[in-house]
Amino acid sequence: MIYRLLALNIDGTLLQSNGRLHKSTKEAVEYVRQKGIYVTLVTSRSFPSAKKVAKALKLDSKLVTHRGAYIADTLGKPIQAKRIPEDITFEIVRLLEGFSCQIRIVHEEYSLANKSKVSNNLLAKTVFTSGDPVFYSQQFVDTLSDTLLDDPSTPPKMEVYFEHKEDLEDAQKAMQSMFAEVDLVKLNDLRLDIVPKGVSKLNGLLYLGEQLGISRDEMVVIGDSVDDIDMLEQVGLGVAMGNAPVEVKQAADWVTRSNNQQGVGYMVKEHFRKQQPIEFLRKMNIIK
Repeated sequence: MIYRLLALNIDGTLLQSNGRLHKSTKEAVEYVRQKGIYVTLVTSRSFPSAKKVAKALKLDSKLVTHRGAYIADTLGKPIQAKRIPEDITFEIVRLLEGFSCQIRIVHEEYSLANKSKVSNNLLAKTVFTSGDPVFYSQQFVDTLSDTLLDDPSTPPKMEVYFEHKEDLEDAQKAMQSMFAEVDLVKLNDLRLDIVPKGVSKLNGLLYLGEQLGISRDEMVVIGDSVDDIDMLEQVGLGVAMGNAPVEVKQAADWVTRSNNQQGVGYMVKEHFRKQQPIEFLRKMNIIK
């Protein structure tokens, strides 16, 4: 099979556990690009955060961000932007304020969160070191619903960090019965993402593929998270990182090394070195 697109998750895939890009990973991405393969990022991060990583990789491609809700190569000029309506955003926030949790509205131009007393250390680390650039406005307020009354928001995504897993389960059940306009993505026992109905990393990637004229069979996806499973199962080649959970590895066609062992670079060397450049394949009339 000839592959024409490489989609990469960011956290746990491209980035090492220290949050940095290894030199070999940058070299691997450039190697693939030189072969004429379209390289994109598919991530739950905000667009500005993903764009920062793309810049470090010298990518100017369209990025699938906010878990597939916002696809663009330039801020403010998306080819797709799906949003949670402002009235639904407000009602969800009102409901969640009854639980011990941090609620984060993740807009492409800013993030807005309540000042939480949640004590979970992992949560705090996740929220406050999310990798967003300095120019990306991050505001924390005492009562999020009061702020939204004065300044409504239609975010592509919301993130919720709970202190107790029982609260997450109760909130999830309540929202599933009350809000048909959104989908809920459980990342772990304490983390829940909320996106517009029908939004997913897979659907975002397939939409990008349609715009580029690239079929899912011509795509390679490398990921490590539970929310990457659909992509790994439904593209031409799904690759799980060595640090991925067991269920992610089981869904993949191939398992590479971990993010701290330069798994992306290893996969590229093993697979893409065998494929001729896209331009050469066109000249030989092997592909159109």
